[in-house]
Amino acid sequence: MKNFVSRFANDESGATAIEYGLIAALVSVGIIAALNLLQTELTGIFGRISTALQGAG
Repeated sequence: MKNFVSRFANDESGATAIEYGLIAALVSVGIIAALNLLQTELTGIFGRISTALQGAG
């Protein structure tokens, strides 16, 4: 039992997984914030593309 507790205390793979999860969450928040800032421009661009595609058909 003591060996199991010692191995569990020295195992750092869970900490690495948590760090990667936090980095992924931070990147996701950054992408969401950037998209919110560009929302009106993106809406206009996709609106113009939609209009052009409807006119072509």
